Amino acid sequence: MAKDKVILAYSGGLDTTVIIPWLKENYDYDVIAVCIDVGQGDDWELIKGRAVKTGASACYVVDARQEYIEEYIWPALKANCKYEDQYLLGTSTARPLIGKILVEYARQEGAVAICHGATGKGNDQIRFELAIKAFAPDLRVIAAWRDPKWDMDSRDAEIKFLEDRGLEVPMKKDQSYSRDENIWHISHEGLELEKTENEPNYKHMLKNTVCPEEAPEAGEYVKIEFEKGIPVSVNGKKMNGLELMTELNKIGGRNGVGLVDICENRCVGMKSRGVYETPGGAILYAAHEMIDHLCLDRDTYHFKQQISLRMSELIYDGKWFTTLMDACMAFVDKTQETCTGWVNLKLYKGSIRGAGSYSKYSLYNESIASFTTGDLYDHHDAQGFITLFGLPLKVRAMMEQQVGEGQAVKESKNLKKRPTE
Repeated sequence: MAKDKVILAYSGGLDTTVIIPWLKENYDYDVIAVCIDVGQGDDWELIKGRAVKTGASACYVVDARQEYIEEYIWPALKANCKYEDQYLLGTSTARPLIGKILVEYARQEGAVAICHGATGKGNDQIRFELAIKAFAPDLRVIAAWRDPKWDMDSRDAEIKFLEDRGLEVPMKKDQSYSRDENIWHISHEGLELEKTENEPNYKHMLKNTVCPEEAPEAGEYVKIEFEKGIPVSVNGKKMNGLELMTELNKIGGRNGVGLVDICENRCVGMKSRGVYETPGGAILYAAHEMIDHLCLDRDTYHFKQQISLRMSELIYDGKWFTTLMDACMAFVDKTQETCTGWVNLKLYKGSIRGAGSYSKYSLYNESIASFTTGDLYDHHDAQGFITLFGLPLKVRAMMEQQVGEGQAVKESKNLKKRPTE
């Protein structure tokens, strides 16, 4: 009789490598490992071999980099989504896609369950499982770290589990930070970061970005072209999403931009400190915000800020596949219809500064904005506007004058006597 199948979200790291024999021993499943490439830069042939040697009956590698960029990163970029003002949602945007692909393979293989290695303290367990529920509410989800049969509580225990069975250990005992990497970012947690008093050891930590102090003295200009809010070229060269992100990560990395040190609020209630490297993403966010400022009217831009905040929370909390997220993205797409043009930026030792922008849909009008009086703006028009705009304030002040006492109290609190010469 054939065994039931389980799909394992497999990264090739310690946790998921341990989970393969653990599943076979505790559930007697036929384990099918699925690796989703969102730009980690891993040796997938090596990882496939490790999965099979550890007991998986098969291991699939899915190149989802382009899909990740076009269908997850670009929507977040168009909305200028930042969680708690700083985090550009690198891990958060990738997890829904990974969950969706796991369901696709579960259906393809006729699996009865999906297993992941996210811990019970983190956000990823929520993101994976909400994505799975959105597409396959009938499938069982096994979260190894929350399972009653899981009796390992540390990396050392996991290493011993593999060594006792004569299996390869995919990491050294003294391996450092806990990291998550993809084409958009790399995150770092652990070691000195667990004490908020400590400065991050950037020289030891960083993988894709130089320390700003070590970036070139000359700095560097970079020009980004957008079509309807989506970046399409770098320095005049048209590129697809993967090529564009690869190039911008190199440019941003060598100039030390995109470093964030944040103590953020996780979904599960605790605070967690992490350092994020997002060199290419930081460039794109700075450029996209400039094209938004150029092409969106005041009311639309201000309301988009509110939508951006809500979308950031939805993405962080794993609620990508929800009606509210669909509605927010539809609004953002509407705002981006005229966000076409180019932006020039100056990168210098970790900083990003605007260096000019242009759009044929620009709402900036030099004749109106210039200090030189033009034909399109009559300074005298402002008098009537101010009279009406300030009418509520004037009416209140008149009432307080009539009351007398209230006005005296107000003036005593707000008006100061100034010295005279």
